[in-house]
Amino acid sequence: MARPIWKGSLTFGLVNIPVQLEMAVRDKRVSFHLVSKDGGCRLRRKLFCPETGKEFDFNQTARGIEIGKGEYALVDESEIKKLRPAQGRAIEIAQFVKLQEIDPIYFDSAYFVVPTEASVKAYRLLYDAMSQSGRIALAHFVMREREYLSAIRVYGQGFVLHTMHYDDEVLSLDDSLPKSVQQAKSAPKEVQIGRQLIDAMTKPLDLSSFKDEFRQQVEKLVEQKKHGQAVIAEETQDRPLPRTTNLMDALRRSLTTKPHNGNGHNGNRHNGNSSRRARSRRRVH
Repeated sequence: MARPIWKGSLTFGLVNIPVQLEMAVRDKRVSFHLVSKDGGCRLRRKLFCPETGKEFDFNQTARGIEIGKGEYALVDESEIKKLRPAQGRAIEIAQFVKLQEIDPIYFDSAYFVVPTEASVKAYRLLYDAMSQSGRIALAHFVMREREYLSAIRVYGQGFVLHTMHYDDEVLSLDDSLPKSVQQAKSAPKEVQIGRQLIDAMTKPLDLSSFKDEFRQQVEKLVEQKKHGQAVIAEETQDRPLPRTTNLMDALRRSLTTKPHNGNGHNGNRHNGNSSRRARSRRRVH
């Protein structure tokens, strides 16, 4: 069983359900450390003033918020302590909504909501009620001295909680899109062929078919080095993407190419003539 990162209660009206939160996602991205050239020492960064070069210990630091270029407002730890939210031990459900009402851009981290042995019955009651209603819960709670907005939804035989970004944290897409996007028009025939291409590429969802190939290759490389093996690695060089000069022609040709495989790549991905990447082999010590 995973180690809980938070313990408390899920409150639903006057119902109190003891629960704990456990990680729902384990990040497997490759992390590199800075080490000496011979690999004998892991290097550490120092705290120093870039203007004078003077080094500082952590206990010589203070918290500051930049209010202008090179100007900071110092905030004392006692001031921060007064402003921190109360360390409540409850996930308080504020309301229920339809999942479709929340754009996925608001979702952040995911956690499993797990009941204690004593709260299974109440947990199941809420599960059945939410399953039948088709609604998800919006709630707020405090974890690690921060107050979170969250969405709780039915997942399998239990619940998953998504921490959420607050409304004023999500940027407006309109500020990034060029004005010409709103003025652009698509020809009906182009849209029709685009729909045909979408239909041709539509298949049952199987997320396990998508792999982090870079991570797998790095893990293979490290495993070989660990056992003292000579490593032959594939060096990749990006090829420029072909320019689309005729949209209709590109859509038509897309319909006649090989079907896409489960990895989400074109079937010719590893073919030297069609791959975006040209591979040459080199020895790594």
